[in-house]
Amino acid sequence: MKLKSKILDEKEMTRILKRMANEVIEKNKGCKNLYVIGIHTRGVPLAKRIAQYIEKFEDTKIPVGSLDVTLYRDDLAYIAHQPVIKDSILPFDIEGKHILFVDDVLSTGRTARAAMNAILDYGRPASIQLLVVIDRGNRELPIQPDFVGKKVPISKEEVIKLFLKEMDDKDEVVIFEK
Repeated sequence: MKLKSKILDEKEMTRILKRMANEVIEKNKGCKNLYVIGIHTRGVPLAKRIAQYIEKFEDTKIPVGSLDVTLYRDDLAYIAHQPVIKDSILPFDIEGKHILFVDDVLSTGRTARAAMNAILDYGRPASIQLLVVIDRGNRELPIQPDFVGKKVPISKEEVIKLFLKEMDDKDEVVIFEK
């Protein structure tokens, strides 16, 4: 893959995450019964950051969990011969709570659909919202995020990669050509 362009740097990503945390607070009229769940892999550290910003702005603790949706995907046979399963960690009861899914890039909508199917095995939340840093378009399912950091409509021949300090020692978003 060949680097095409850098679309976000560390400063811009921080600004976007803080803005989205404020949007979550505003839309939910605070953060009562709000639980933040990161979708593996990069959604997990992003969920922790979003929760930290909400906690800072609202001066309250926000429960954070992680969800592996691998076995709930309807395209599993197409994306991985030997899928790697990660732990889903939900140290709280989701029944009747407002769930905020956090993911890095939204494209086809299949990961978000799998997350909705997976979470229902844990209970029935009052609502589910979706926050993504990048919305690249190319939907295959009628799924739209509630909170978007940046819309970057690109072709299916291009790949967006979100790098995070927690995993990659840097925060940035870049586009590669296949």
